[in-house]
Amino acid sequence: MAKNIWTTRAAVSLAGLSLVGALAACGGSGAGGAGAGGGEEQAPEDMTIGVAMPTQTSERWIADGEAVKSGLEEAGFEVDLQFANDDIPTQQQQIDQMITKGADILVVASIDGTALGNQLKAAADQEIPIIAYDRLINDTENVDHYVTFDNYNVGVQQATSLLQGLGVLDGEGNETGEAGPFNIELFAGSLDDNNAHFFWKGAMETLQPHIDAGTLVVESGQTTIEQAATLRWSQETAQKRMEDLLTAHYGGGSGQLDGVLSPYDGISRGIITALKNAGYGATIEDGLPVVTGQDAEIASVKLINDGVQYATIFKDTRKLAEQAVAAATSYAEGEEPEANDTESYDNGVKVVPSYLLESDIVVKDNIQSLLIDSDYWTAEEVEAGQAG
Repeated sequence: MAKNIWTTRAAVSLAGLSLVGALAACGGSGAGGAGAGGGEEQAPEDMTIGVAMPTQTSERWIADGEAVKSGLEEAGFEVDLQFANDDIPTQQQQIDQMITKGADILVVASIDGTALGNQLKAAADQEIPIIAYDRLINDTENVDHYVTFDNYNVGVQQATSLLQGLGVLDGEGNETGEAGPFNIELFAGSLDDNNAHFFWKGAMETLQPHIDAGTLVVESGQTTIEQAATLRWSQETAQKRMEDLLTAHYGGGSGQLDGVLSPYDGISRGIITALKNAGYGATIEDGLPVVTGQDAEIASVKLINDGVQYATIFKDTRKLAEQAVAAATSYAEGEEPEANDTESYDNGVKVVPSYLLESDIVVKDNIQSLLIDSDYWTAEEVEAGQAG
C-alpha cells in the first residue's frame, strides 16, 4: 500500500476535533456504550471500535484497514481490526466476537451486503452504532451511517475514461465528433456488492447514448449486469470470461476489439492478461484495447504509466478513513455523524444517512499530480509497480 497512508493532513484533521480532552468518560465499554441515536458521551480511550474488512487479497482493502485503524488509534480509541478473506461465515463470526468482546462501535466493510442481518441485530440490541464502510449493508434497519464515495459518479468516470481513451471524448469530456464504430465489451463487479450496481448504472447511463448511436458496439451482446458480473471481483474469473469472449466473438484475438469497461484494477489486469495472450499487443500503442479500472492499485498504476492500462479511478482511501473516524467520534460524543446525502442509499429497509466523497480519473499524464504529489504513491513505487 502507499506509504504515509495516514497523512499529516488526516492527523491534523483529527486533532482539530479535540477529542480526547473534550469527551467525558462515562465508564464501562461494550453494550450501550455509545448509542446509535445520540446517547451518552464516552472518552475514546475507554472505547473499542470493531473494524471488519472483507479481505487481505486486495492491496486496497489492506490500505483501508490500516488507515482506519491508524486514524482511530490516533484519536485515542482501542481498535479490533479483522480481515475475513472474502469468506462470509468468517466475517459473521468475527463480528459476533467483536460484539461479545465488548465493542462500542462497529465499522463494517461487508463481503455480502445482505449476509449480516443476525450480527447487526445483535449489535443494535446492545445499542452499538454500526457504520457501513464503502459498501452499503442491505435489507436491515440496523445500519446507522454510511461512509463512501459517490459510486454512481465513479461509474460515470469509468465510462468517461473509456470514451476518452477511444477518442470519442476529449480530455475535458467534450464530444470530438469521432463516430467509430468501436467494438467494446463490458465487465461489472460482484452482484452481492451494492457498489457494483451503482458503478454499473453510472457507466451504462453514460455509454448508452453512444451505443444507441452506433458509435459503440458490444459485439457479444452481453449488456446486462448479470451477464457482465464478476463474482468477488476476481481477477482470474475476469481473465477467463475475457478469454471466452475473445474466442466466441473475436476469432480468438484476430477480430477487432477496441475497448473494455472494467470496474476494478484487479479485473483489469485479468482482462489485459487475456488480451496479451490473444496477441493484441503489449501496449495500447501496439494495439492493446483501451481498458479502464478503479482503485489506483500500484500494479495497475505502473501499467498505466507504461501505456498498458489506459485509466483507473482514484478513490483516496485516506479521506474515507478520516470520515469513518469522524463518524465514530460523533457517536462517542453522543451525536449523529455528518451526512451530505440522505436520499441516494436505500438499503431496501431504510435510506441510510451517508457521507459521500469525490474521486478522480487517473491517466498517464496526471499520475504525478494526483498520486505522487499527494504522497499516495512515490515515483519509485510507480516505476517498480509495487509498494516500497
